[in-house]
Amino acid sequence: MKNLESLIKTYNDFPQKGIAFKDILGIMHDPEVFRELILKMSSNKVIKSSEAIISIEARGFIFGSAISLQTSKPMVVARKPGKLPGKLIKENYNLEYGKSTLSIQKESLEKFNSYVIIDDLLATGGTIECVANLIRKSGKKVNGSVTVVELAELHGRCRFDFPIESILSI
Repeated sequence: MKNLESLIKTYNDFPQKGIAFKDILGIMHDPEVFRELILKMSSNKVIKSSEAIISIEARGFIFGSAISLQTSKPMVVARKPGKLPGKLIKENYNLEYGKSTLSIQKESLEKFNSYVIIDDLLATGGTIECVANLIRKSGKKVNGSVTVVELAELHGRCRFDFPIESILSI
């Protein structure tokens, strides 16, 4: 996509020394590029074949909600600890720079059987793997994942037995 990579800034040593953080929020500063990106992501066959979308906190919400509107597919959220009420299913995972947990409201998975996981960036694959485990533990199917950016040198896609679609690989 034209201009997409130029809208992504790198912040070295954030959130800790040795990490080169890719900030995709500049995409929202260009409504034309953002619109084109959402249309391209929404036309993906993995999204079309899924009954619902699961978006990962926090930047995944930006793309997931826009894709949900564009495709008229329901959206479920995977959130960090302490952010969701009700009965939750939880999973721990490793980040490049630490550990965390994601939760999904158990009842939000009851209506649908197949999901696509939406996130802003695929690095080592820990967050996507975490959400995939939650979906599968609920007896549901993961059709694949769609991300805006993939950090190819980290080989995160190698962890998965389902399609990984990234708009930009850097």
